[in-house]
Amino acid sequence: MSARRVLAFAGAVPGTRRALRDDALFAGALAVLAVALAVLVEDGHRPDAVGWALLLGAHVPLAWRRSRPLLVLVAVVACIFPYHAFDYTHLAAVPVGMITLYTVAVTGRPRRALLTGVCVVGMTLGVNAGFSPHQLAEVVRISGWLVAVLLLGVYVRIHRQYVTSVLERAERAERTREEEARRRVAEERLRVARDLHDLLAHSITLVGVQTSVAAHVLAADPDRLDRAAVAGALDDIADTCRSARGELRATLEVLRSSVEEQRGPLPGLDGLPDLAEAARTSGAEVDLAVREAADAPPAVGAAAYRIVQEALTNAVRHGGPGLTIRVGIRTEDAALKVTVTDDGRGVHDPDHTPGFGLVGMRERARSVGGTLEAGPRDEGGFMVSAVLPLVPVGGLR
Repeated sequence: MSARRVLAFAGAVPGTRRALRDDALFAGALAVLAVALAVLVEDGHRPDAVGWALLLGAHVPLAWRRSRPLLVLVAVVACIFPYHAFDYTHLAAVPVGMITLYTVAVTGRPRRALLTGVCVVGMTLGVNAGFSPHQLAEVVRISGWLVAVLLLGVYVRIHRQYVTSVLERAERAERTREEEARRRVAEERLRVARDLHDLLAHSITLVGVQTSVAAHVLAADPDRLDRAAVAGALDDIADTCRSARGELRATLEVLRSSVEEQRGPLPGLDGLPDLAEAARTSGAEVDLAVREAADAPPAVGAAAYRIVQEALTNAVRHGGPGLTIRVGIRTEDAALKVTVTDDGRGVHDPDHTPGFGLVGMRERARSVGGTLEAGPRDEGGFMVSAVLPLVPVGGLR
């Protein structure tokens, strides 16, 4: 919130042309009021030429009251002090004096208002005690009004500061909400991108392998066509496509609705047998061992599912023929430990193009406060090992 907007409660910004114009108009209106009081009110002598000059001259500095309040106060006092000393209509000079004191109080710290009040009231009492001791009671009453005006100015200043702080806090809260909304959108986009990557990479890889199996059967011995093998490969392709279509529909539902609860259930450990079976249809031998992992939180189970899915996809894609994959899931030391190993060629495949698979798996592990290591094994093949705390530090996004 800028200072200019906050000062909309207090008028134009001091020092600008608008402030000078507004204060000049206000000074002119106050001068008209002073003239009317001087003509209509019997409170001392009616001003002569000197009186009018002092009275109207006291209003001229008000045009700069917000930019130079102390100098304006000195100039106004310099005019109205002799005006009162000559016993001209006293009430006519009261408004300009009060406005000047109010401006000093409202534009400065309370300490300045206190010092100004002490000086003005003290000088007023001292001068009147020396020249008109019989009017001392009246001077005390007037001094009370001076103090009241100064207190009003201090109160208005404090109120404006409070309003400013409230507006600034509201603006900071609005910025925080907008930043949080942008962060959530970015996290959701990243989550959807990871899900789509895992889903499409897994499904397309399996379809490619199964298609290769069907093509091999067709081309191996056309005269003795193994129709059952071709039909089995095509059925596997159809099953993979149906499964991928269902997961894709569930993932894309997030893009059609902003309601968190409409995401549907997260994939979990109960879906690992389907992943293993899908990998077996590609010709790989998959050994799945899940022990004591039934109590894993949904976010941890979903992260483990996606890590295994991506690891199986990479193994099938790059492992080569005669592949054996071992998947182990177990609970140990308050964490879910996921291990996927294979005996294939792995990243040593010369046709391998680096992608986002390993990056995505590490992001999955970090999303629940876990860690992941991946790399070639000394005895050959590739290994993925993840440790996922059963009390995750953050939910799966």
